[in-house]
Amino acid sequence: MEKTITVPDIGNFKDVAIIEVLVRPGDTIKTEESLITLESDKAAMEIPSPHAGTVKTVHVKVGDKVSQGSPILVLDMAKEGSVAPEAKPEPAAPQAEAPQATTPAVAPAQPAPTPPRPAPAILEEAAGQRKPHASPAVRRFARELGADVAKIKGSGPKGRVLKEDVQGWIKSRLLAPPQPATLGFALPEQPEVDYAQFGPVESRPLSRINKLSAANLHRNWVTIPHVTLQEEADITELEAFRVSLKGEADRQNLKLTLLPFLIKAVVSALKTYPKFNASLAASGEELILKRYYHVGVAIDTPDGLVVPPVRDADRKGIYDVARELADLGERARGKRLRTSELQGGTFTISSLGGIGSTGFTPIINAPEVAILGVSRSQARAVYRDGQFVPRLMLPLSLSFDHRVIDGAEAARFCVYLAQVLGDFRRVML
Repeated sequence: MEKTITVPDIGNFKDVAIIEVLVRPGDTIKTEESLITLESDKAAMEIPSPHAGTVKTVHVKVGDKVSQGSPILVLDMAKEGSVAPEAKPEPAAPQAEAPQATTPAVAPAQPAPTPPRPAPAILEEAAGQRKPHASPAVRRFARELGADVAKIKGSGPKGRVLKEDVQGWIKSRLLAPPQPATLGFALPEQPEVDYAQFGPVESRPLSRINKLSAANLHRNWVTIPHVTLQEEADITELEAFRVSLKGEADRQNLKLTLLPFLIKAVVSALKTYPKFNASLAASGEELILKRYYHVGVAIDTPDGLVVPPVRDADRKGIYDVARELADLGERARGKRLRTSELQGGTFTISSLGGIGSTGFTPIINAPEVAILGVSRSQARAVYRDGQFVPRLMLPLSLSFDHRVIDGAEAARFCVYLAQVLGDFRRVML
């Protein structure tokens, strides 16, 4: 007996997109076995079969939009009292399928297979890993094959992991040559600790910015050979010049900090040492030198750091840069920055001058090759011309990618930058 299976009551959802079709004509399915996966703006849901039988015709495809009552497929239902055999998962590697037996086998070579037990906790999200984007049916299929969905790149809509992706991943693992034994450099897994056993605790979810930053910073720290070089700049005259402009800045309703001057000085240094305004190609065999100067600035927000670049900083004056920094800071803290405004930076400045510290190791904001850390300036006695004189010294910390930049070149960059900050007229050279 044939029966058309339709979309059941799915609440108030209408025109919901199909992101997976889990069966094909000829498949034998059981009652409550999933047929399709829907995804609305709020959730993903699987539609199960109310009957057992053999799929005769499928009426839908990925991307179709359905509502309650929309036909899904035509099912050749199993006779009353009979039980449809379980659908077998497709093989992970190419091999000839065994023909279906029409009569019971006399002497099977092996005992009938029992349903495989799920691998223990292989699909739990590990620290620093992305959350796998896959339907419950694909997760079950992956567990049966011992596959880790978090390690599989999805080819479905929005990067969703499909059944075919799991099969391809298993196939690649089977065909891959055996890896030689390591000497113990692999890091052990982070142990799961019940901190409540030691005292009161409170669990707070990380913000979206924190999660993204954590993954990016971990990747950058692990994949880029960082070296950090420390330098000091005498900004006594520069600070006096900045203070002298306060009245003019106030008339323009601007707060003129040291940061705009730092950006202009950095641009001068980038023009003199262009390798610092570059990116290493994905192949690792080319250096892409950029002829534009988009200087990123790390902005502290309640949800974490964001790094919007001041675009074309070489073409803007001090007041223009100050005005743009104020706008970026206000919109960053109000969560009003667009994604495009966070992209395209060529060099980053991370300033802790308003908070403190005497030096730190900033992590490179890949695909950039260097980042400048700035700490709080301090008035110190400096020995000059046979006597100690009070000078305002600014600590600088330059982290650079040692694959691209060597230590001598980084030292020259820092010395030049300190010279520009010490005599800001050099910006015009």
